[in-house]
Amino acid sequence: MIGLGGKHIVNLYNLWVVVYVALGTLATAYGLAVIGSTVGQPNFYTYFDLATAGEPGYAYTTNIIGALNGVNSAGAILGCLTSAWSADAYGRKRTIQLGCIILIVGGALCSGAVDMAMFLVGRVIAGIGAGILAVVVPMYQGEISTAETRGAMMCVTGIAYAFGYSLAGWLGFGCYFISADSPHAQAAWRFPLAMQCLPPLIVLAGSSYIPFSPRWLLGKGRREEALEIVKRLHRTADDNEDVAARQEFYLMEKQYELDAQYGVRRFEIFRTAPNRRRALVAAIMMWGDQFLGIFVMTNYGVLIYASLGLMGFTPLLLNACWTTFTIVGNIWTALYIDRYGRRTFLLIGTSGVTVSLIFLCALTATYLGTDNTAGLNAAVFFIWFFILWWCFFVDATQYVYVSEIWPNHLRSQGTAFGLAFFYLASEVTLVAAPVALNKIGWKFYLVLIVPSCFYVAAVYFLFPETKGRTLEEIGTLFGDEHVAGRWYGISEEEKMEIARKALEETSCGGDGMKTGYGDAVTEKHDVVL
Repeated sequence: MIGLGGKHIVNLYNLWVVVYVALGTLATAYGLAVIGSTVGQPNFYTYFDLATAGEPGYAYTTNIIGALNGVNSAGAILGCLTSAWSADAYGRKRTIQLGCIILIVGGALCSGAVDMAMFLVGRVIAGIGAGILAVVVPMYQGEISTAETRGAMMCVTGIAYAFGYSLAGWLGFGCYFISADSPHAQAAWRFPLAMQCLPPLIVLAGSSYIPFSPRWLLGKGRREEALEIVKRLHRTADDNEDVAARQEFYLMEKQYELDAQYGVRRFEIFRTAPNRRRALVAAIMMWGDQFLGIFVMTNYGVLIYASLGLMGFTPLLLNACWTTFTIVGNIWTALYIDRYGRRTFLLIGTSGVTVSLIFLCALTATYLGTDNTAGLNAAVFFIWFFILWWCFFVDATQYVYVSEIWPNHLRSQGTAFGLAFFYLASEVTLVAAPVALNKIGWKFYLVLIVPSCFYVAAVYFLFPETKGRTLEEIGTLFGDEHVAGRWYGISEEEKMEIARKALEETSCGGDGMKTGYGDAVTEKHDVVL
């Protein structure tokens, strides 16, 4: 809700839940990025008998590296499909628990791999867990947040991704200094892989203390429980009667009652014009974001730096440094996305990243393979510019937007559909990149630049702005006719009328109901954003 001075007052319990479940996406990001440091460890090549750059047989090595990422993305697609079903059937909370269990198993297999086949199987299983969490965590965060703070709350997913990238980078850099002659030389790549299991273990251990999504509970007919969770999540010091929570629940319930009249048919996300537009926007955004090249930079940055003449531990150090800066960028997004909007951030971010790719392509074409230090350093600069532009404007924004554009009864399916395109595109970029960078060099960047230019235009013409609206009323932006109530842009008198009706219709729930989630939040438990 809005407090004095226009500040957003956030219930501390709400914030704690959002941050806690984000540990799951931290593990997802870590698992994606850890291969970027793994391929920088000399013992990894020695143990699996792989040729290094410049040696005979390196073409086979690039195929193996591409496969390690490709099977992970394939697993993530399966995870997205699993999440689409599980999040509706068993709830967002149970699906988070499922994703954590699968990710732990996959991470354990990777870290304990005795041959490449076992490593590849572990990457598939870890990918399934990562795909499940990538879909359900931001969706869950959005469903337990208020309209005014939803962007910031869901951006915690982006911040968690940044921490995951950073942790993988710094662990890889630190482990590089384990001597190749040491009896523990394998720890240089096994230990970072094992660390992927820690965040989901933490989430799983404390998952009994996080609530079910109130919107999911409404869909299952558990109205009183849903109301109590909304009140606990959104109660603040200056709203002891839970007026804001009650009016939010009132709008949620009215929209659910309206949606229930229509039902959910098979392939519902493609059956109406508004849903087809949502599906198109989700697919374009997630495919387009992947073809901006971010996974190429995160997973193969070490190889790219090495191709630009940087040797030894320097590529790993640079990889660790830039991933640390992504934390700052994602925090910045969380602070300002609800002020400036999702569409604005996407336009600025995609344009800046595309320009960076163009300069990187030109510099690489001109100076790769030469001893022109200034030109090669300029190429490194634009890699950093690319990454910073991405994390300040695109990284967190994509997870906010792909989830919130869908109505409640289709959110799990729609979010999974969008994320599936993200991982499907990564099959193309991640599998092709190591081979292409080795075979055609700078020309590979053209494969990223051309679709990125079309993507920028698509954002401008097709993507509506969603900031400040409740999840239920975003449907009006896509042409939905059955929207039960509106909050964005209405007068104070209309808001007062909604509050009055909300108090009338939710008063029967009672303040003393117990739902297994502890006592009411005390007045001191809120923070200001």
